[in-house]
Amino acid sequence: MGTDLAALRHRDFRLLVTGTATSSLGNAITPIALAFAVLDLGGSASDLGLVVASFALAQVVTTLFGGVLGDRLPRKLMMEGSSAGSALAIGFIAASLVGGWATIPMLAVVGTLDGCLAALSQPASRAMTRETVPTDVLGSAVALRALLQTSASTIGYVVGGVLVALVGSGWAIGIDAATYAVAAFCFSRLRVEQKAPEGERRSMLADLGEGAREVFAHAWLWLLIGQALLYHLFYGGAQSVLGPIVVGDGFGRSAWGVAMGTLMAGFVVGGLVCLRWRPRRSLFVGTVLLSLTALFPLAMALSDQLWPVLLGAFLHGFGLQIFDVFWDLSIQQNVDPEKLARVYSFDIVGSFVARPLGLAMTGPIATAVGLDAWLVVVGCVMGGSALLSLVSSDVRHLARREDPVRSADPGSGTPETAPAPV
Repeated sequence: MGTDLAALRHRDFRLLVTGTATSSLGNAITPIALAFAVLDLGGSASDLGLVVASFALAQVVTTLFGGVLGDRLPRKLMMEGSSAGSALAIGFIAASLVGGWATIPMLAVVGTLDGCLAALSQPASRAMTRETVPTDVLGSAVALRALLQTSASTIGYVVGGVLVALVGSGWAIGIDAATYAVAAFCFSRLRVEQKAPEGERRSMLADLGEGAREVFAHAWLWLLIGQALLYHLFYGGAQSVLGPIVVGDGFGRSAWGVAMGTLMAGFVVGGLVCLRWRPRRSLFVGTVLLSLTALFPLAMALSDQLWPVLLGAFLHGFGLQIFDVFWDLSIQQNVDPEKLARVYSFDIVGSFVARPLGLAMTGPIATAVGLDAWLVVVGCVMGGSALLSLVSSDVRHLARREDPVRSADPGSGTPETAPAPV
């Protein structure tokens, strides 16, 4: 087996990526099915926004606590319990829709519960990768996990609409519940050991403070989390609000679906590239390629032909996926393992906390200044903030580490690792 697939030799990693990829497949189906379910119940666009917002807000609020618990408790237990709980919550939504007794407020409440469950395990799940492989194949493990999850999500987006049309929203969401059940089973089979935290047990706030200090101890880490905040603040509305209008009016509604498919293709190709490409200054390379994300909104604003828009969408996905893989690997290799889940929770919250504001402000601002003009601003902020991050020597010079810090038994799937100093 080639070095790019070496991580698959390890049983625990196979179980981890099977569980995460399977749940990613279902998670891509549910937003499509849920949107049609709300509309079928007589809901308006505002009602749909409320249901979606309840899920997103629950995730943001809960993620930080998920990071603390992911460093305190066995991460395997966090992932297994969260997946089992989500299977029940999503299964309840599916049953209510199939049975005809669903209501929009109920969907919002159960969606909030599911958002909390997902958020509690997400930092632990991301921190689990380094516990399932030896350090010398960590790079290929991070790239392979990202590729499989992205590919599963792509398939989910494609089949979601088909399933709704063929079997209805309830049964389509039921598939998501089944994928969570499969994920819970996979996680229950993991054989990993997580070192218990040393010292006296402290409060949740104290643990959060320790996680924050770890983030601010690495300039490249807090700087690029700030860049991600700007990215989601500006781009969220550009894709969700302006994209369907600008591309749909200019080239037809089907063109927007093609653009989203092309964006996902860029993600998949970027993931394939990361399996083989291992630049030493990977964070620098990834940040340079992250600036390619600016091309999508700029093409939507400036082009009167569809092909530049599709090219911009592809390069957006390509650059973002490569950055995400190299970013994840940088965190895995340079952050104290005992604080890893908390660092991931700050990464997730810092990146997405401003997205609801961006979604809310996009419409009024774009209407005031013009849709195309605002898309140009969005592109400049996205590309400019990525390139501006390169001013930091920490971003430019952080080196990828290929050799294991301490030896691990390749047959066990349980690495013995120590944080690599910056």
